[in-house]
Amino acid sequence: MKAKELRDKSVVELNQSVVDLKTELFNLRFQLATGELDNPMRINKVKKDIARVKTVLRERELNVNAQ
Repeated sequence: MKAKELRDKSVVELNQSVVDLKTELFNLRFQLATGELDNPMRINKVKKDIARVKTVLRERELNVNAQ
């Protein structure tokens, strides 16, 4: 997921993305604990995607407050 793609989405879509990514992260951690996880690097990718989405949300929050 690229930051440029995220900037094209609305705030509602971004919030939904955060919820979906957190659910996916939970499931990946559960799979890791039970030994079913095939690609452990997927956890890092999901964490970074969550951070990207939250960064874009924060940028928008600061832009609204600055105006």
